[in-house]
Amino acid sequence: MAEASGTRLGLHWIFHPPGGPHFNGLAEAGVKSVKSHLLRVIGDQRLTFEEVYTVLTQIEAVLNSRPLTPISSDPNDLQPLTPGHFLCLEPLNSLISEPDYTKVPLNRLDRWKLLQRMLQDFWKRWTMEYLSTLQARSKWTSPTPIPTVGDLVIVKNEQLPPLKWEMGRITQLHPGDDGVIRVVTIRTKNGLFTRPTIKICPLPANETKVPKP
Repeated sequence: MAEASGTRLGLHWIFHPPGGPHFNGLAEAGVKSVKSHLLRVIGDQRLTFEEVYTVLTQIEAVLNSRPLTPISSDPNDLQPLTPGHFLCLEPLNSLISEPDYTKVPLNRLDRWKLLQRMLQDFWKRWTMEYLSTLQARSKWTSPTPIPTVGDLVIVKNEQLPPLKWEMGRITQLHPGDDGVIRVVTIRTKNGLFTRPTIKICPLPANETKVPKP
């Protein structure tokens, strides 16, 4: 690993060697995911430079809107910290809520609606894959993480438009007869809801909580 240090700001940089992209595993995995979904949503469409630039900018906003960790320890705060906070000091939001074009035939869409169709297709494909990675189960040799009251989680909602994430705080656990928690009560900005644990996703930067032996 190549190292470098800043003299004035006191920064310490570590770079991976040339020809070794696998050293930057997480970022490279994100690039692979974006490229694979982008090729599928564009398909055989022929886009101009401005159209490609528009789609890529919107997809960049989608990726940088993903929740990382609670922004504060206040149990009433439902706002998560996102990559957008590091880039522009505030969450990334969509100014215009476009209708759902995913079920409209392509030959009935003008150029702008076609670009929004690509963004919506990408959003549905990528969020499904991203949320699945947050719910990855550990092997039987490792303890299974358990939800905790007060945790900030992502609530799965397939009806949300791009850049919209439904966040909630766990307020109550409902263990079964065997002691396993399969249902929780969540407080969102729209009120209290009871959801199965398969419909909630822990934030990726949360400290993993496992049952004590």
